Amino acid sequence: MTTTERTTREKAREALESRTRYVENFPVDGVLFEDLTPVLADPESFRLIVDALAEATQKLGADVIGGLDARGFLLGSAVAYKLGVGILAIRKKGKLPPPVVTQEYDLEYGTAALELPAEGLDIGGRRVVLVDDVLATGGTLGAARKLVESCGGRVTGYVLAIEVDGLKGREKLGDLPVEVIRDQS
Repeated sequence: MTTTERTTREKAREALESRTRYVENFPVDGVLFEDLTPVLADPESFRLIVDALAEATQKLGADVIGGLDARGFLLGSAVAYKLGVGILAIRKKGKLPPPVVTQEYDLEYGTAALELPAEGLDIGGRRVVLVDDVLATGGTLGAARKLVESCGGRVTGYVLAIEVDGLKGREKLGDLPVEVIRDQS
């Protein structure tokens, strides 16, 4: 590759930078929401994001992709399809019928919980890469890791589209690799 050719990751970063919509004071005062809806609606941007996420995920080794409710479902499903692996839908509390396994966590603006089915799902010993749209405080991804591990899965890393500056979420994710298309650097 010549120096004039841009990598998939660089092109994806540019798509994120040019198409992300920023909404101040949402969902609560003081929070800047980074809305990826315009990015995902644009076919070329969506393809670039999925390709970059898939490249990063492939390096981490995955038997299944853990997609976090809700935008992580969109991105994780596309990555799983591209890599030929399954998708594990990690749901917000109250979206699955019982019995469920639940993991509570803190958000930058409240508390929440994630769930997986307690029956009919065998992820014991399987390598799981967690895919989501945004790394903020790290609470959601940390909870997803605990949830997957409590069900017998082995999280091998995190792959994200963007990382929010200044919240130090990466520090809460422990010793696993974190791959971000548009990060703080």
